[in-house]
Amino acid sequence: MPRMTFIARDGTRHEVDAPLGASVLQVAREHDIDIEGACEGSLACSTCHVIVDPEWYDLLKEASEDEEDMLDLAFNLTKTSRLGCQIIITEELDGLTVRLPAASRNLLFG
Repeated sequence: MPRMTFIARDGTRHEVDAPLGASVLQVAREHDIDIEGACEGSLACSTCHVIVDPEWYDLLKEASEDEEDMLDLAFNLTKTSRLGCQIIITEELDGLTVRLPAASRNLLFG
């Protein structure tokens, strides 16, 4: 099974199993990683914003226009920012590392 690493806001690293076909958001929830995902992965918020380690960014499928629109609402946006609900684990992503941003913005409930 592929593995991935989440880097928490405090810098703590969490290496976890990441089942093929699961989204980064689903993997985070399965392992109690502090990521909100308020819209349940329906591309209606940016609360599952993650910062992808630059060495992995080019291996990801290109962001859709809808994802880019939601990312525009995210705090701490970087060149390698993506929505965790849109990154699907593949064999090629075994070892993927993502960092949680310092904050998120929940426009659905806030």
